[in-house]
Amino acid sequence: MTSVNGTGGPSTPAEIEADIIRQREELADTVAALQTKLDVKAKAKHKAADLKDRATTDSGKPRPTYVAGAAAALAAVVGLVVWRSRR
Repeated sequence: MTSVNGTGGPSTPAEIEADIIRQREELADTVAALQTKLDVKAKAKHKAADLKDRATTDSGKPRPTYVAGAAAALAAVVGLVVWRSRR
């Protein structure tokens, strides 16, 4: 935008109005981005859904690798408890 008043900003009412509209749109975009970034509840729901999707098959059953890992962890804990109780 060229300026006749020497300030480098818009000089006509139409340019000023267009500049205000542009700035409002930029501010609205910034506020929307901040709301998305700060929405902890939505982030937590998204993360939970992502973890559920990775841990289950398409039919909703747990993935065999996770079941085997959980069983191994349980066996290790039981073994540790038995070992500690015998000492």
